[in-house]
Amino acid sequence: MADFLLIHGSCHGAWCWRDVIPALAALGHDARAIDLPGNGADTTPHDRVTLADSAAAVLAASTPETVVVGHSWGGFPISAAAEADPEGMRALIYLCAYIPVQSGLSMVDVRKRAPRHPILPAVRRSADGLSMTVDPALATGIFYNDCAPDVADRAVAQLCAQALPPQTTPLTVTERFASVPKSYIVCRDDHCIPPEYQDEMTADWPRDRVHEMATGHSPFLSDPQGLAALLSRIAEAG
Repeated sequence: MADFLLIHGSCHGAWCWRDVIPALAALGHDARAIDLPGNGADTTPHDRVTLADSAAAVLAASTPETVVVGHSWGGFPISAAAEADPEGMRALIYLCAYIPVQSGLSMVDVRKRAPRHPILPAVRRSADGLSMTVDPALATGIFYNDCAPDVADRAVAQLCAQALPPQTTPLTVTERFASVPKSYIVCRDDHCIPPEYQDEMTADWPRDRVHEMATGHSPFLSDPQGLAALLSRIAEAG
């Protein structure tokens, strides 16, 4: 059985994996989630949140046997962690996540390459430019379009401000990052990261490493059982 570490995306926290952790446990796996610096219950000031510290938080919670799952923006901290210590985890799984498609790009650089940007109308930047939030009136349609109304409402109420400095920091990746086994899960009804862009980011990946779900951007809430089952299959396949 596998050991999973679950890493959230922008404006989220460990709370979003609440239903996936017991679903993985029911399949015989160990699973845990953490708050990245500045998110969830972590109170690091936004001007002190860095990509390096986010990667360090991932590594601190990981072991050489851990399968690290990164959702959305979480794809960059897990990539930075793999570059810093490729032996610190067993494998990476990107869940409708941004990946460093080219060394030296930031997450924002990668996002800008997408053919369209559904989240931009909902983004509200702070006056100091150090963080952003998502307009609650638009968050459900972007993040939780296929979730039950009560689930979506509960999630929207827990969204937090997202530090921007780590998302604008370029990430250099080398053979260290390349040496870590990777898989990707495309979400076909994603209203945040266009599914066609997820296809583009993984166009040169081995086909047996790219999987899909017929969900929106947050399958951990809309289909936690299905997500747990797919994570289990990916981990068991090596």
